[in-house]
This record gives sequence, structure tokens and C-alpha cells, in this order.
Amino acid sequence: MSRTGWLNNFRPEFALTFHPETQGGDMRRLFNHAFLVLLGATGGTLTVLGAQLALLGGSPWYLLSGLVMLVCAVLGWRRDAKSALLYWVFLGVNLCWALWECGLDGWALAPRIAMPTVMGLYMLTGWYRRHVGQQAALPGGGLLWPGLAVIGIAGIGAAFWADRTPAATSTAWGPPPAASEEGDWIAYGNDRGGSRYSPLGQITPANVGNLKPVWSYHTGKLTSGKQGTAFQTNPLKIGDRLFICAGNNDVIALDPETGRQLWRHSPRTNLEGVYGLVCRGVTYYRVPGATGTCSERIYTATLDARLLALDAATGQSCGAFGQNGQVDLTKGLGSVEKGYYFVTSPPALVRGRLVVGGWIIDGQRTQEPSGVIRAFDAVSGEFSWAFDIGRPDDHGSPEPGATFTRGTPNSWAPMSSDEALGLVYVPTGNATPDYFGGHRTALDDRYSSAVVALDAQTGAVRWSFQTTHHDLWDYDVAAQPTLFDLPGGIHGLVQPTKRGQIFVLDRMTGKPLLPVMERAVPRGAVAGERLSPTQPFSAAMPSFGGPAPTEKSMWGLTPIDQALCRIRFRQARFEGEMTPLSTDRFTITWPGYLGGIDWGGVSVDVRRGLMIVNNNQVANYNRLISRAEADRRGIKPMNAAHMSNVGGPAAQQGVPYAAQIAPFLSPLAIPCQQPPYGRINAVDLRTGKLVWSRTLGSSRDSGPLALPSLVPIPMGVPNIGGSLTTSSGLTFIGATQEHVFRALATESGQVLWKARLPAGGNASPTTYWSRPSGRQFVVIAAGGHAAMLSGTSDELIAYALPTK
Repeated sequence: MSRTGWLNNFRPEFALTFHPETQGGDMRRLFNHAFLVLLGATGGTLTVLGAQLALLGGSPWYLLSGLVMLVCAVLGWRRDAKSALLYWVFLGVNLCWALWECGLDGWALAPRIAMPTVMGLYMLTGWYRRHVGQQAALPGGGLLWPGLAVIGIAGIGAAFWADRTPAATSTAWGPPPAASEEGDWIAYGNDRGGSRYSPLGQITPANVGNLKPVWSYHTGKLTSGKQGTAFQTNPLKIGDRLFICAGNNDVIALDPETGRQLWRHSPRTNLEGVYGLVCRGVTYYRVPGATGTCSERIYTATLDARLLALDAATGQSCGAFGQNGQVDLTKGLGSVEKGYYFVTSPPALVRGRLVVGGWIIDGQRTQEPSGVIRAFDAVSGEFSWAFDIGRPDDHGSPEPGATFTRGTPNSWAPMSSDEALGLVYVPTGNATPDYFGGHRTALDDRYSSAVVALDAQTGAVRWSFQTTHHDLWDYDVAAQPTLFDLPGGIHGLVQPTKRGQIFVLDRMTGKPLLPVMERAVPRGAVAGERLSPTQPFSAAMPSFGGPAPTEKSMWGLTPIDQALCRIRFRQARFEGEMTPLSTDRFTITWPGYLGGIDWGGVSVDVRRGLMIVNNNQVANYNRLISRAEADRRGIKPMNAAHMSNVGGPAAQQGVPYAAQIAPFLSPLAIPCQQPPYGRINAVDLRTGKLVWSRTLGSSRDSGPLALPSLVPIPMGVPNIGGSLTTSSGLTFIGATQEHVFRALATESGQVLWKARLPAGGNASPTTYWSRPSGRQFVVIAAGGHAAMLSGTSDELIAYALPTK
């Protein structure tokens, strides 16, 4: 008996189970029914969301799309061939609508057409065509499906290709440094002015593709429980030592050639109440005329508010500095609750003085510790002067029993200094709390969110330039002021801001070198608040806040989450930049508190006169909460016993409102704004003109629901950290959510090299010359960042060209 005849002897019920064709029919039926359920659910959801959006004055298309999908699902369930015809007519109209609304922008088109088109393609399959009584083979299908496959593969390939780096084209090395000191990295940002520029040029655009990891160093696990690390050190290289600090304030000296630990000093920092372990760098000083122990020093300020001096050769404490090698920075502050005051940036050094500010926890209450700026003698540790915003003309210590003025604007970002001018440049934040200022004094308003030039000898204010008037948006100045010189004896200062505005000033006088204009901004404050009618804008410089949010620019992976973002946009208050917060509804704050430009700052290619700027384009979704509601919800200030309050609503105790602050995200935990979310740019400092702008980072390590997509689509991702430039025309940067370190051509922005990191390189890199091998090294702390969702690591990695 033939095999077919043998199978035909089985009863129907058995044939239903085992006959291949019948089993395939069950599978087709299952897939068709699942598809129609999905189509109906999508249509029903879009109908509800579309109706809500239309009632808010938004686009009616989502409502119409939902209704069409519902009708097609019902027709399909009835096995009516009109379901496919109607749906493809809808897809054609949908494409026309999408092109009308956003043009040929690929990112904008994707959520509008991708998911609906995939559903339409299923209707062309033989499975669905049989379901609605049509012949299985689609006329012309022999060309359609291979064509779609080619288009899909080409699209994916293009995404990969766009983030692909070219191979090295040369093995020739650039020149060694003209002098040994050119090969060092002596301060945060390389020089006291934070240029982040190196004259080294051995690594060039032609040979950077040959760069390889040479050594790595692990600081060791530092945290447990709810505390988080952020390994953000910008290493110093002086002579034959490389100096770094770990998140717990351990200071470490390494061999620059091999990464071998030479010494490690643990200050045994008390981390109680400190939820973020950050040390961005240390400070080096050679004591004039001194020899022997502590003639060369490393200084660091700690998370429990101490200023330490160490011998650079051995790591031992300099006992003659302060009291047994340290200065107590809580002196004069009065009561300091655990976790409310600490120092994350290295002290500034100018004319033999160390100048320190402090990080004050955001948004908890009024009368938090003072934001006073203080200077101490770099040799003895003796107090030199103070700049207390509450009493700016009195530069001494408070009388016994008194304190520096509480709740004043602080300075947590790295400072810069000019030894020749005898000035230290201090970027300031806000009087506490951030999102309400009805209680702030005239002096608070004068010096908050500003860059203030202080006399290095006395602490007196030489000049002050304010970047945001009466700041109610957490636009504290987070970036180090960057000093530069131009032909004609122009001594400039660049001040990047979270607003995305970059102000170019004369650092001798504070007067703008490029025009600054006061422009009217939205009004309508809550009861008890006041607003500045205008805000300063840098008229001749590009803005790096990103495009202003609109309903059309709301984004999502599908029409459903895009509709939800459009609804949230319509429900919120947004009247442009500096829209004030309300209690009755959310406010879109653009740019958000990440910036614009955060503490990574900018780098300046001194040789080419180019400024390199990495920026973010992500808004916030904020609201004030009445005190009565805050009390009902149990919103209280953070303390060491209640660390869970960190990251939730800001209590703002002492003012009429708490604040709910968060990025503007979709239900899938991706920004509601359309990509890109991060860019890197070059600006001509002489003219203020944008030279080039490129997306920064791919989607490989980020995605919906905070899960990595593993697909390196070059969409531009949020970033925090700095860049460096070299004389050979290279820009090095990590910074992104993506775990990648990149080298770009400074003149064009083309990516020439990249390396995979164990976590995000959310720090500022360093480059230096190592004499033993005669090579230029580039190092970066690849520690990741908890708030950036860029992973966690304790690894410092060094790269160099292979030895000859």
C-alpha cells in the first residue's frame, strides 16, 4: 500500500490531528484569528485614545485610524475580502497624511507607518488571502516578497553602516611633544581654564584606527544597598604618575605606562546618607621652592566634607596641612544633616589658594546648608576668604555661634582660574529649593545660575554674569567655564548652560564678546511666586536645547504610544522655553534638567578655533504640588534614614509647593520627543557659526522599558560627560548611554574609531605622553551612570597605538 493510501485509512478525527495539510490549516486559522484580535485591539485602543486626543484639540487621524482598523477586523472575522482592500486604501491615505505632517523625516515617519504597514503586509500572505476566500498566490507576489526582503535588509544594513567606522589608513606616527610638560594633563580639563585640549599629535586621523586597549585598572566594588556609584574621574598625569579618585574618595596613583598601582590612599569617607558616590577629579600643586615630602601635592575634597592634602610621591597625608592633613569644610555651616552637603568636583587652584564650593542636595527644604565659596592656603590649609552670597562684602569667617548664610546658591561644578589675572570663575546654582523662588532674597537672585569672577586674593566679586534670571527650572550652571584666547589679545570665557545657551564673555570684564539679548518669556506664575519678564539669549551662537516640542514631534515606537505622548503634550502647559510650573496640570520644561549641556562642558581646539559641544535634546514633564496634597501623599525631605525619598517628588519643605519632576517619557520609557536625543557639534569661536552637527551614540544599549535593543541604530542618545581635542585634529568622547568610546575628526565630525566599553564612559577622557614607550595614551573612566541607565563598572581603560 502506498504511503498516501495508508494515511487515507485513518478516521477523520485522526486525520485532523496528523494530516499535514489539515494541521497547517489549524495553524493558519490560529494565526489569522490572532492577527484579527490584534488588529481589533489596536483599532479599539486607537479609537479611544484618538477620541481623547481630538477632544483636546489634537489630530483626529488617530481616531479615524482606529475606526478603520476596527471595521477591517470585523470584516476579516466575517471572512470578507473587502477587509484587505479597505485596509490598503487606508495605508495609502495614512502615508499621504504622514508625509503631509512630517515630510521625509525617517524618524518621524517610522511610528506613523511601520506598524500599520506590517499589519497590511500580513493581509497579503497566502494564509490571510485563503481566509477571506481569495487565491493563495498574490498576483506579482513572486517579485513583491523578495523585493520587501531586499528593502528590509538594505534598511537594517544602512543603520549598521551609518555607525560603522573606517579602517586605519596609515601606520605613520605623529610627532612627539615639543617639551615634556606638553605631554602631561595637569588639571581637570588639562589646564586651569578647562580647555580639554592637548598639543599631542602622535595619534592622528590617519592612524587612530590602529588604537588598541593597552591596560585597565579596577578601583574595586565600592557600594552596597541603595547607594550608587558614578566613576567620573578625569585623570591627571604629572611626570611618571597618573592620579585618579574613586567614588568613595580613595585617591590612587598609577604607572601611566602599565596601569600598575603605585599607591592608594583611603580617607575612610563616611558615606552615611550619601546616595551617589562621585569624585570627578583631584588637584595637583608643586609648592614653590619646596623639596622633599609634600613638595608636590594632590588635593581632594570628600563626600563627608573634608579637604585633604597628600604627598604626590607616596600618598601619605601632609600633616602640616590643616589639622593632621585635612580641613573640616563643615566649619561655619552650622547644622549639616547627613547627605545634604558634600564636594564632588576638584578644588580650583589659583595663586597658591585652593577654592572649593559644595554640592547641596536638590529640592528638599529651605535653609539647607550654605552654598558659600571658600579659599584655603594650599600649603598650610589656613582659611583665606569666603564668598557668602548672603553677605557678599564680608569675606571672613562667621562670628562664634554664627554661620554662613543658609540656603544660598551653591557651586558644585568644576571651577576655572586664570593665574595671570588672579581670578577664579565660579559657576553657581540656585538658592534652595529649585522650583519655587518666592522666598529668595535679592542677593540670591543676583548671583544664582551665573558665572561669578572672584578675586583670588580677597574673594571680592570682580564681575558676575547671570545665565538665567530667577531660575525656577533647575538650570543651575553645571559646566566648567572654559577659558580661551583669540588673536588680538582677546581673553575669552565660554559658559555652556543646561538651557543650551552658550555665552561668550570677556573674562577680564564679564562683558559679552558675542551679542546677548533679553527676550520676553511666558508669564503666569503660581500664587506667591514672581517671574522675570525676560531671559538672556546668546543671539550669535547656536542653541543646543534641541527643537521645541510640538504635537507633531511627539514620538513612539507605534501609533499607540505616539498617541499617548500627543495626549500628554496636549494636556500639559507649554508656551515655549521657560514656561513656569503650575499646580493644575503638568508643564513641559524644555530643555530638561539634563540639558542642553551638563557638567561635561565643552572642549576647545585651540589650533583650529573650534568648540566641540555635546548636547541633549530631552524635555521634562513637571508639576508643582500644593502643600496640602504633598502632606496627604506623605512627601517628606530626604534624610539618611529615608533614602527611598531620593528620586521621588521633591518635598521643598518651607515653601507652599512640593514638585514632581521627571523626564518626558512614553509608557515604554522612551522620550516622547522624536530622535535624536543627543548630538555632538562644532562651532567656530570667532564667528559663532555652526560648522557641523552629528548624532551621538546608537540604540545598542538602550531601548523600550529600559532594555537594551542590541541594534546599533545611530539615533543619537542621551549623554553626560566631556570630550577632549588634540592638535592632530581628533576629538575623543564617551559620554553616551551606549557603552562606546569614540574618536571623531574635529574638522568634520566623522567617526574614525570606536571601542566597546564595559559601561558608559560618562566621564571626561584624558590624553598624555608616556616616556618609557614614547607613546601617546588616551584613558577614560568607564563607570556608567545609574540615572543614565548606562550600566555600572569600576574600570579605567587606557588606549595607545601598538609599539613600533
